[in-house]
Amino acid sequence: MASDRERNIEMARKGYQAFNEQHLDEAMETIDDDILWHSGGENPIAGEYQGKQAVMELLMKFGQLTEGTYEADLHDILASEDHTVVIGTATSTRHGRTHTSRFVDIIHPAKDGRAKEFWRFVEDQGADDEFYNE
Repeated sequence: MASDRERNIEMARKGYQAFNEQHLDEAMETIDDDILWHSGGENPIAGEYQGKQAVMELLMKFGQLTEGTYEADLHDILASEDHTVVIGTATSTRHGRTHTSRFVDIIHPAKDGRAKEFWRFVEDQGADDEFYNE
């Protein structure tokens, strides 16, 4: 039987892989129904999103903004029973311009390992805002 730590790492890996492959339904399986999603900055996707439907709408809007070109390259996934931390680099395209951003995601998993709360922190929020506001 896998430990909570191993389960949380595997759940995160599964979610990021599904999103990279544009399998949104599979990615949503890794998210709790009552998720609280925090997206920072001052751009069209910034804000707090409560519930799976709101996050689904956010991700669909994000897909439109990035013209379906987003990919997260995961550098490391660290986990405990209570937290999962994902460190990576995200690359996407918008209006013919490619943007790369280093990120740290903090996930608070529910008892079953699905994301109950999600926070993304980026290296240069101003550059991300400029890219998504173009």
